[in-house]
Amino acid sequence: MTNYGDTTTAAVRLVLLDDHEMVIEGLKAMLAAFKDRVQVVGHAVGADRAVGVVDELQPDVVLCDVRMKGVSGLDLCKVLREHDPARKVVMLSVYDDEQYLFQALRVGASGYLLKSINSDDLVRLLELVHDGETVIDPGLAARAADTAARMQRDEFWPGARQGLTQRESEILSYMVTGFSNRGIARKLVIGEETVKTHLRSVYRKLGVSDRTGAVATALREGIYQ
Repeated sequence: MTNYGDTTTAAVRLVLLDDHEMVIEGLKAMLAAFKDRVQVVGHAVGADRAVGVVDELQPDVVLCDVRMKGVSGLDLCKVLREHDPARKVVMLSVYDDEQYLFQALRVGASGYLLKSINSDDLVRLLELVHDGETVIDPGLAARAADTAARMQRDEFWPGARQGLTQRESEILSYMVTGFSNRGIARKLVIGEETVKTHLRSVYRKLGVSDRTGAVATALREGIYQ
């Protein structure tokens, strides 16, 4: 854990959580010119120490990578908010996939930003989060709005409302009809390990631990008839 000391009360106090020191250093450099508006008060490399750092420093906003070794950043967001329901966590990602955005909002994130964001937009959106707003990366907002509208009209793939991607939905459909992992891999012309990776994501999103639970949930929720 790194604590950078006290900051002015006017600036948004920010903690950075990421697996890579290089990313953290890049963010610090990006924000250095805006220290009167946003100040990095600490950081943690990896998920192991993240909760302790945030609990100790009590920042105004946490900027957290979506994908971290050993744990999903989305799961980490849930834990951080369980410790403090008022905590403001913004997810940072390279994935411009609306489903990641919707998952982030489901676990209580205050925003979803892409790592390609420019410094002016980053500072402005962090300030909005501090003021109680929920923010979406400018490059993703329009597409996400269209996706949400299609979901509202039921013009989307089965499982979208549960946060499943199209490929995850496709794999779940084959699993419901009795295909093995090897059979699914052959059907979709992908590796069996890739199927297993997708299934782990499906289990997490559906809140189950195995194939039986996933199939039962899919049928109970009407994802597949």
